[in-house]
Amino acid sequence: MSAPETASRTTPLPLGLLGLVSVVVVLAATAFGGGAAPLDLGDPGPFVRWSLPTLRAIHDAAAAVTIGALALAAFIVPETTRTARRQSLAQLAGGAAIVWFLAGVGGILTNFASLAGLGLTDPNYLSQLMAFIWELDATRTAVISALVVAVVAVTAPLASSKTALAWLSGASLFALLPLALSGHSAASLDHMSGVNALGFHLVSASVWVGGLVALVVIRPSLGKHLGVTVRRYSSVAGWCFVLLVGSGLLASWINIGGLAGLDSRYGVLLILKAVAAVLLGGAGWWHRHRIIAALDTGEKGSASAFARLAIGEVAVMAGAMGLGAAVGRTPTPPTAEERPETSIVYDLSGYLDPGAPGPMSWLTEWQIDWLWLPVSVIAIFVYLRWVLRLRARGDHWPALRTVGWVLGWFVFFYFTSGGPGVYGKVSFSWHMVEHMGIAMIAPLLMVPGAPVTLALRALPARKDKTLGPRELILAIVHSSYLRVLANPIVAASLFFFSLAIFYYSPLFELALSTHTGHVLMIAHFLATGYMFTWVLIGIDPGPKKWSPLALLVILFTTISFHAFFGVLITQSTDLLAADFFSRLDLDWVPDPLADQRAGGAIAWGVGEAPTLVLAIAVAWQWMRSDSRETTRLDRRADREEDAELEAYNAHLAGLNRREDD
Repeated sequence: MSAPETASRTTPLPLGLLGLVSVVVVLAATAFGGGAAPLDLGDPGPFVRWSLPTLRAIHDAAAAVTIGALALAAFIVPETTRTARRQSLAQLAGGAAIVWFLAGVGGILTNFASLAGLGLTDPNYLSQLMAFIWELDATRTAVISALVVAVVAVTAPLASSKTALAWLSGASLFALLPLALSGHSAASLDHMSGVNALGFHLVSASVWVGGLVALVVIRPSLGKHLGVTVRRYSSVAGWCFVLLVGSGLLASWINIGGLAGLDSRYGVLLILKAVAAVLLGGAGWWHRHRIIAALDTGEKGSASAFARLAIGEVAVMAGAMGLGAAVGRTPTPPTAEERPETSIVYDLSGYLDPGAPGPMSWLTEWQIDWLWLPVSVIAIFVYLRWVLRLRARGDHWPALRTVGWVLGWFVFFYFTSGGPGVYGKVSFSWHMVEHMGIAMIAPLLMVPGAPVTLALRALPARKDKTLGPRELILAIVHSSYLRVLANPIVAASLFFFSLAIFYYSPLFELALSTHTGHVLMIAHFLATGYMFTWVLIGIDPGPKKWSPLALLVILFTTISFHAFFGVLITQSTDLLAADFFSRLDLDWVPDPLADQRAGGAIAWGVGEAPTLVLAIAVAWQWMRSDSRETTRLDRRADREEDAELEAYNAHLAGLNRREDD
């Protein structure tokens, strides 16, 4: 057996190219956009002004390499007994994470200096930093991100298993998300949409850019596995390209306020970023339709052709990242819509007052949630793609399951972006409608769709022991975590007790007043509702199901507690999230406590219909299981020619013989 390949079989060229081009472009673009111009109020000095965009470019490049290397190691690159590719990629991720952390810390120091208008050597700088670093959104989110990155930097070089690398790739992606809460998008009028767009943009760009850089770095050690690795990366890159372009268009539109905003320095930089995206999209298409096919057939020179094209892509990507860092420091054009100066509703919730609801507001009021709309579209698109894949090979998939899954996501989208989502941000009664729709109605349609069963039938199994989508799903289905969460008592407890804790703690007000809290609230409602519904009527594989009788007991017990919660709110005399609702002062909600009591009645009443449906579904599954068991026994009897009856007759005959003797 030959010795394992080591980290020396890599090329550092993409890393140097990414860093050099990013820094050069960010300096040039910052100079063009005026992002380093002296500030009128408290200028921190030229060092801070020029360091900010430079550090951000280095920060973004290092973050991309960290994320790309970890994702490649965990999900894409084949590993053999004669290679050490995962170790090489883990070490690459660890080194990049150190650079990411240092650039992040440098960004915190210089960004605070810019916000405070103090030079780094000012005598008051350190005391001001210690006093306000956690009070300012820009520095607080950067500190949270840096702490997560520090953990990744320490643990990545030590990771060797696919599972550990998968967890680290998730942690590195999580470290990006707090950064979406600062910048131009966060300060725009449509704050929530801007944050959602920037979050998608950061994640998709980092996975796409970092994945390609890590792939080119590790290419010399891939050998015959280059083709399959490039193909897998290409599929991921395609999704990233769609999300990148879509989120970029949304963020740009929010930040420029219309096409007239393109006629500005900020707009010119956005146009240059768009040109880079088009070039990269064309290169990706060429990879997909020419290079990968040549690699699969072993065509001579195909590996060199891939390397040349990929290095060119890295250069363009580096330029795009430099432009992105410069855009973050460039003043937005006058056409951009700014926050209202006097609006207590906007200051508290981040949304403008939608006005009093009318009879048709259930259908006419919409405020697209640009986080949950893409999630819903992707969930439907992927499901339908899997169904078509089954049909293409002649397999059957029940149409009712497809209809249920699609309708479930349409219901979810409506309750997050339609009337309940619009008014639920400022009214307790409407909020409770939104809650019931997300936690009880949408899962009731989604769970019978059996997405896990469909995925396991449609997704191909990987022969090289890498962690592909099918393998990842199987790992989750058979994990000890799911065994705990899928225990009916645990699922029911999470469904109810987390509900009570949420509303009778500061978490409710946090969800109403912050974007992060609102997103986590929606995700929690959907996850707990889906899990509770799944343990009752789910048909997907997982931990062993309890008996239908036990499930009915758990269902009625949980819903009884749920009804009690609704009654408790209808009779409440204390206002929940009082600091929020009492200060809104909405003309169309003259009495917030009465509105809260109406919400309690909704929580009590709306839960009845889903409960009845769930009870009928559990009973139906019970009858079907009894019917199947009876049929199985009948077939066994026919197959064994009624062996049990013959044995009984033989027993009686033996008794008769003994009596005769």
